Amino acid sequence: MSRPKQNRKISNPPLMQGFKPFGIPRKMLKEVTLLYDEYEAIRLLDYEGLRQEQAAKQMNVSRPTLTRIYEQARKTIAQALVEGNMVNIEGGNVQFDREWFRCRRCYKLVGGRENHVRCKDCKIYGNDELMPINADGK
Repeated sequence: MSRPKQNRKISNPPLMQGFKPFGIPRKMLKEVTLLYDEYEAIRLLDYEGLRQEQAAKQMNVSRPTLTRIYEQARKTIAQALVEGNMVNIEGGNVQFDREWFRCRRCYKLVGGRENHVRCKDCKIYGNDELMPINADGK
């Protein structure tokens, strides 16, 4: 019996919820899921340019674990590009640095209820319009 996965430390969730190929209606697309920890591995290694040791420490995982996460992320992204799949970024065993929410109306990312301000596109304002990102690993 394998031991349960540890939560991977993520500084903040991505601004977007995913990507969709240009020119293909959503209803005709297959979906693939890129987990939050896979997104974070791509962000730290490819975007930030950190070495694997540094990125692993930041995510609170071992370097071999980071390598496995990164390889799976690359495979998912390659599959989406080659097959024209839509990518959803969600889920996984992650722990954010604080509570994160997304507005149900405009999908704006909000770091903590105390930072919630009325969006220019939202007609109604209140905390009930915020959906938590941290709940149940999503």
